Amino acid sequence: MSDISIFFEALSKDFSGAEYPFMQGNTLFFEGGEFPDFSKAEIAILGVIEDRGAVNNQGCAHAPDAVREKLYRLQKSSGAIRIVDLGNIKRGHQLSDTYFALSAVVAELLRKSIVPVIIGGGQDLTYAQYAAYESLEQTVNIVAVDSGFDLGAMQQKIDSGSYLGQIIMHEPNYLFNFSNIGYQTYFVAPETIALMEKLFFDAYRLGFVRGNMEEVEPVLRNADMISFDISAVRYADAPGNGNASPNGFYGEEACQIMRYAGMSEKLTSAGFYEVNPALDQRGQTAFLAAQMIWYFLDGFANRKKDLPFTSKQGYVKYRVAVKNTDHEIVFYKSTRSDRWWMEVPYPTSKTRFGRHHMVPCSYKDYQTACSEEMPDRWWQTFQKLV
Repeated sequence: MSDISIFFEALSKDFSGAEYPFMQGNTLFFEGGEFPDFSKAEIAILGVIEDRGAVNNQGCAHAPDAVREKLYRLQKSSGAIRIVDLGNIKRGHQLSDTYFALSAVVAELLRKSIVPVIIGGGQDLTYAQYAAYESLEQTVNIVAVDSGFDLGAMQQKIDSGSYLGQIIMHEPNYLFNFSNIGYQTYFVAPETIALMEKLFFDAYRLGFVRGNMEEVEPVLRNADMISFDISAVRYADAPGNGNASPNGFYGEEACQIMRYAGMSEKLTSAGFYEVNPALDQRGQTAFLAAQMIWYFLDGFANRKKDLPFTSKQGYVKYRVAVKNTDHEIVFYKSTRSDRWWMEVPYPTSKTRFGRHHMVPCSYKDYQTACSEEMPDRWWQTFQKLV
């Protein structure tokens, strides 16, 4: 076990008082106290005081404590969750030092089956969040809620506008799938959209998501990690961001997305990035981020524990033959939650992809197959597995 306490500095404020009901009965690392024993925690909250990689949004390094101030004044969610606040990861001498520290901390928490909730800092920290899975040699699915794709240029140094390109080009590569939720077409070049399709990645336009929110749930149920750029929320609801624009998600839609994410048993880390207190009118953006975290934790407390990876008991099995193909699609519907999955075959030589062959889907995908059409989710996964 690595000693991750060396990467942290204690909080300057004690949030355990009566005016902060959220953390009553949970553990905080604040000045004067010892680094907490997190071995029995289910959720670990940690801040990252880093904005050197944030494009046009310097000042977001101060977000962690601003979000905590709002979050810990909220009431507890309905479920009992063991939460520990580990404090803030220190700003490294170089930006790469901060990445290393965050990656090491997240990796250690993942080894202990603890879900890290990261409060940034710039969204470039997503790179370090992903690198933690690489250290565990685990292929991962990333979901980013963002108005753009953040691919950057080929030789561009890593920042909040290029972290995804760095992840894709990095070797060895453990990225299995990337899904964007909420991109806005006027921020994305047509050739970039074509590249996403060529890589068999998923991208969902803002308008589609807002009109089909239930179709986002399977995307999040398939994710190992989520990265939420607060600039995906419209300026009126989240003004505290240097890249905020008039259009975007409404605050309640952002909370709904995070509740879906929390309910996903497969999802093991969540990052909330780009909140900038220096631009935040009356702390509204920090307040929204706090409510998003609250909904994530509420979803976590209500996980159904019905992943059909081992036993298929408790599921109704449906077989659908699709004409003009050699494929039969097998669907599973949970009798506990009414959620759907579909099975995608993969070569036995690619055993490391085994955890990705059971694809979360919706009833609409089943209806598509019954109409003798191949669901897009099935086909994109099949292309990656073969």
